[in-house]
Amino acid sequence: MTGTQEFERVLDGSDKSVASFEHQDVSLIKRAQHFLHSTPAAVPLIVLVLAIIIFGATIGGRFFSSYTLTLILQQIAIVGILGAAQTLVILTAGIDLSIGVIMVISAVIMGNVAITYGIPTPIAVIGGLLVGGLCGLLNGFLVAFMKLPPFIVTLGTWNIVMATNFIYSANETIRDTDVDEQAPLLHLFAASFRLGSAVLTLGVIAMVLLVLLLWYVLNHTAWGRHVYAVGDDPEAAKLSGIQTKKVLLTVYTISGVIAAFAAWVSIGRNGSISPSSAVTDYNLQAITATVIGGISLFGGRGSILGTLFGAMIVGVVSMGLNMLGADPQWKVLLTGVLIIAAVAIDQWIRKVSV
Repeated sequence: MTGTQEFERVLDGSDKSVASFEHQDVSLIKRAQHFLHSTPAAVPLIVLVLAIIIFGATIGGRFFSSYTLTLILQQIAIVGILGAAQTLVILTAGIDLSIGVIMVISAVIMGNVAITYGIPTPIAVIGGLLVGGLCGLLNGFLVAFMKLPPFIVTLGTWNIVMATNFIYSANETIRDTDVDEQAPLLHLFAASFRLGSAVLTLGVIAMVLLVLLLWYVLNHTAWGRHVYAVGDDPEAAKLSGIQTKKVLLTVYTISGVIAAFAAWVSIGRNGSISPSSAVTDYNLQAITATVIGGISLFGGRGSILGTLFGAMIVGVVSMGLNMLGADPQWKVLLTGVLIIAAVAIDQWIRKVSV
């Protein structure tokens, strides 16, 4: 048995080379596809830079002035914050149609508690944040535990919250002067300061800090990874031990709290508190910023930094067209084109094999 057996001698003349895969050159398009797949915020950033360059070349030095650029940031502060709330929900493959009216009713609660009831403003702010959180909690409960479609749930709560807003407030506006006299803390985020020749408001700083905080949470905490996992494949996430219901409940609740925070910022931005602003398309603008920012409507993919870039794209396009004296409908047209292009690019990127 120590010698070479007959069947082993047959192998002596066989090919002993090990199978290997030859390196194949990857096309430039394929490389770009891989890059965009791994860096979802790259597309909106590229579009933002191109938009700034195009409008800058068309309008001239006025567009690049610090006044114009900081004014754009001030105009998108509310939409940027609401977009951050919407991003959390869309990452779980859901959607929240009610965050705009949650913001409005939270502002109405803050104003009435502080001014009509004469309760200290900090308590009024906490009350508004609590109302926003409870609205989000209701959405989360219906989606996570009742297994109802997010679109239908938030469409229903959108109507409920809007009607409650008008009934509670009797559609009465709280004037800017009353807020200044009795609850100046509600105008906190209207405060501005100079950074060189630029003028920034605390609302802009709040938007940027919120986005950076959520970026860190989504990318460097277990909860953030769970949000992406639930959006990518809820069944696989559940089998891996993730409490999907708890994740959905917290996502919708946090979204409601962020919408209420946007209410505080909006009071500083708008001055007065008007219940009728519930009919404003804040929610549509937030969804637009989120989609243009590269957040996949199918869930599980995208960067919240892209949402910020998406809001800035809408702001740059709006400001650029205004400065050119163009018909306002061109803004609507270009926004529609950007939304369709963003979804098409997302579909193309998702086809990459990793």
